[in-house]
Amino acid sequence: MTARPWLAHYPPGMPTEPPPADDPSLVALFDRCCHRFADLPALENFGTILSYRRWQTLSCRFAAGLQSLGLKKGQRLAIMLPNFLSYPVALTGALRAGLVVVNVNPLLTPRELAVELGDARPDAIVVLEQLLPKLAELPQRPQRPIVVRAGDLLEPWKRPLADWLARWRGRRWPRWPQAAVSFRELLQTRGEPGPVPLAPEDLAFLQYTGGTTGTPKGAMLSHANLLANIEQVRLWLTCEGWRRPLRPGRERLVTALPLYHIFALTANLWVGLGIGSHNYLVPDPRNLRDLVRVLRHSRFTCITGVNTLFDHLLRAPGFERLDFSPLRLTVAGGMPMNPRVTERWQAVTGCPVVEGYGLTEASPVVSLNPLDLERYNGSIGLPLPGTDCCLRNDGASPPPGEPGELCVRGPQVMRGYWNRPEETTAVFTADGWLRTGDIARMDADGFFYIVDRKKDMILVSGFNVYPNEIETVVEAHPGVRECAAVGVPDPDTGEAVVLFVVREDPDLDERALRAWCRERLTAYKRPRRIEFREELPKSAIGKVLRRQLRESLNPPRV
Repeated sequence: MTARPWLAHYPPGMPTEPPPADDPSLVALFDRCCHRFADLPALENFGTILSYRRWQTLSCRFAAGLQSLGLKKGQRLAIMLPNFLSYPVALTGALRAGLVVVNVNPLLTPRELAVELGDARPDAIVVLEQLLPKLAELPQRPQRPIVVRAGDLLEPWKRPLADWLARWRGRRWPRWPQAAVSFRELLQTRGEPGPVPLAPEDLAFLQYTGGTTGTPKGAMLSHANLLANIEQVRLWLTCEGWRRPLRPGRERLVTALPLYHIFALTANLWVGLGIGSHNYLVPDPRNLRDLVRVLRHSRFTCITGVNTLFDHLLRAPGFERLDFSPLRLTVAGGMPMNPRVTERWQAVTGCPVVEGYGLTEASPVVSLNPLDLERYNGSIGLPLPGTDCCLRNDGASPPPGEPGELCVRGPQVMRGYWNRPEETTAVFTADGWLRTGDIARMDADGFFYIVDRKKDMILVSGFNVYPNEIETVVEAHPGVRECAAVGVPDPDTGEAVVLFVVREDPDLDERALRAWCRERLTAYKRPRRIEFREELPKSAIGKVLRRQLRESLNPPRV
């Protein structure tokens, strides 16, 4: 057992280990919560509200519909949807039928889809009607598409308009494959679904990861993995030892991050379910006007997000005029937060940003900051109850305060990668710790700080250079909106730093930025090359895609 200095900073009443799960499966958890919060609003989208009781009914109907198609326990169902009401209904119905859910990003190109679906080989796919042309381009596609229209699950009078608008905006009236079935029709299936025995060790999700750095890999997450992480986060957020813990049945949660991503899947959908929250689903967070309208209407008490989302909201017209008095919790993860964004968020909303850390392979949450923080501290917080963390450099522990690769052990850690035994072996140490690939340091109190991604580290003349450090320095310049640093081959130093910058001040030039770096960075950390861009490529949740930036470069000037 590793030393756990972080336990001294747990609030009163926080268990050091989560109690044994009350539920053998996610379906049992879902049914228990739907019974407890039956008549409370569970999900809202485009003004349509589903209660917990109604969500459970629709989940049962969809499970029966899936069984009527001949799908059986252990088969895989892909879901390729934005944050519509159909997503949580399809998800919980699939799990009830004993299927393994494969979450698919609707923004993937046909080439990327072919890789992911070719690896998972799902037996059926729940897909938005406007995305059918992408499936048509695949050399191999799931045999049974279950087609969702935008108006599904809205009030009857809204459906035709929503369906027409979705087709008009997409500028296409897609042709359905002959084998396709309607999601709406499956929900008309009568009778209860046949019982499917589920055990904690049964596979619940193939959650794909690694697409920004290489070939995507399917993390095998069991019911037990998710149940453990849901309970760990729920205990943290509702602990009475905090001054303002979350209150079961009373929170209004905004879900602007996509539910197919593991962050929102666990933190918003499953933890939100566990505390009986009223969950506002936002299909397109890039539409800031509609997002601000949702925030105004919901009088939200909780929001999760990433640095990009918070930064865009702070710039959105009308955001600063919202009433933030109900807001109790802002949680950030998925990418490093810019201190300037966190300071402005707290100044505007009065609510500090509570940053956490996770990765798909850990279901995903590993650590969270105390809810009683007075202001953002730059840390990823303390490991959750029942989670061990340590730092290693080539198998050895670094001296206190020195960086090393963050390794994790706990009940939320995946079973391995789907069909990739060699990569599974490589990601675990001989004594069972998950290698995260992130470089971190731990202070004397047990708070962890991410230094950078191991794969993104730049080696300049034998010195380790961490892009996050360079980006933090450069983003402190008032003329910089955002930036990214990458390493490229260099004949003299092995690698050199290239900096990509999006200006806040259109008059900012390379000379001024180099002078800023010269005062604040040692010589080998300074960018060899600076490129100004209108925007930086980002993933669906707003992470900057450094790999794409590297690929966009010509050989660096030397």
